[in-house]
Amino acid sequence: MFVHRIRVRYSECDQQGVMFVGHYMFYYDVALTELWRAHVCRYQDMVEKGDDMMVAESRLRYVRSARFDDQVDIEIPIHHLGTTSVITRPVFRVDGQVITEGEVRHVFIDPAANSKKPIPDYVRTALSTIE
Repeated sequence: MFVHRIRVRYSECDQQGVMFVGHYMFYYDVALTELWRAHVCRYQDMVEKGDDMMVAESRLRYVRSARFDDQVDIEIPIHHLGTTSVITRPVFRVDGQVITEGEVRHVFIDPAANSKKPIPDYVRTALSTIE
């Protein structure tokens, strides 16, 4: 299982020290980039091969808030590999407790044509090895 840790910075919080809701997807994106680097390739290398992906759907459910200086662990399990899309079910935890969870669907595209395309074999192979 892939997990990436990020510490909540002061600038990401309101006056009560609670992280702004918009930062969860930013954290997800950072963690997904690190998952790619660890298991697939550098994201830019994928784009240079003519492969890219974009978010088609995202949903997050907030259980409790992250706060200033919390260390947030973002787990990104691969839930489904389709023909053209991948669905992840991110789970955000602080001290082992779930604070946010959801589902994100990315669709693979040809960046030059901005059109949908099948998941490249090297990506599918790499993602299918993540437990």
